[in-house]
Amino acid sequence: MSPRVPVVSGTETIMALGRAGFVKVSQKGSHVKVRRKDGRQAIVPLHDELAPGTLRSILRQAGISVDEFLRVLKG
Repeated sequence: MSPRVPVVSGTETIMALGRAGFVKVSQKGSHVKVRRKDGRQAIVPLHDELAPGTLRSILRQAGISVDEFLRVLKG
């Protein structure tokens, strides 16, 4: 069973993904697109709190596990 996803904001998620090699490529309204050199990309909404399912979807798009996300989140 995978670990529980933390309650984080969209901004915290973007910062953590940045530490995992993602860079912001565009923004449309409250949604930010981030991309990594290998072509993986994710769309992150700039909400105060991301729902657990939303964060799991972002991590799935980005191709990183919850464990890896927790490591980069703690920085």
